[in-house]
Amino acid sequence: MIDIHSHILWGLDDGARECNDSIAMLRIAAEFGTTDIVATPHSDLRYAFQPDLMSERIAQLTAVSSGLPRIHKGCDFHLSYQNIQDALAFPSKYTINGLGYLLVELAEAFIPRSLDEILEQFAQRGILPVITHPERNLPLRKDLARLEKWVNFGCAVQITAQSLGDRFGKEAKRSAWSMLKKGLVHVVASDAHDVKHRPPRLDIARGLLTEEIGAGAARLLLVENPAAILTGAPIRPIAAAKKWYSFKSTGSLTVAARNETTEPRP
Repeated sequence: MIDIHSHILWGLDDGARECNDSIAMLRIAAEFGTTDIVATPHSDLRYAFQPDLMSERIAQLTAVSSGLPRIHKGCDFHLSYQNIQDALAFPSKYTINGLGYLLVELAEAFIPRSLDEILEQFAQRGILPVITHPERNLPLRKDLARLEKWVNFGCAVQITAQSLGDRFGKEAKRSAWSMLKKGLVHVVASDAHDVKHRPPRLDIARGLLTEEIGAGAARLLLVENPAAILTGAPIRPIAAAKKWYSFKSTGSLTVAARNETTEPRP
């Protein structure tokens, strides 16, 4: 599995505090099946984004961990005026592996009025926004139509693995599954911050996803789409539950046409 959202680099934000914490997080990720992980320290009014220091610490961790899991560069990007202007001027600075995809984190209690315009500006600069953990955003819980609009516009959606359980509360859990069933989700990631409360584990989410929506959809969300994001390739959301998809015995996902009227095959 591939984890595109984590805070494994020590001392850069509210994630890992010491180098040993980072090493322990990487060992957990590898033990439970993660082959690649993106280090995405916050860039906001509290934490300055430091790409050179990121590179140094990734090199240190890679040497200690023997390259397992492989570590990639990214950013947990907050929508401040300064950040937006800098990203528009230097599109590859904050994106995953310097390519197209950018993790965009919204505040939990509100959505900026100018967000649609910001997303359009990003698109014009070749930046593909990945809206992170919308299930934890109060306005979006009540307005999935807005999230659907962004997906149709070209944005991707990433939900947090622990939201599929009870870690972030019943409302976040309900919202995460609702987004999945409506076909609005492209990626599930850990958003790991430590080894105990928010560890870099995707295996539990894989089990839940496989049970609820099938092995093919689980693989799309945890392997195929994240792998495409690492290389800047196109991705696609899972199909809406009970309406647009069917699973073959191999577990692969077959997406039906939009005008399909027959019931999905078991």
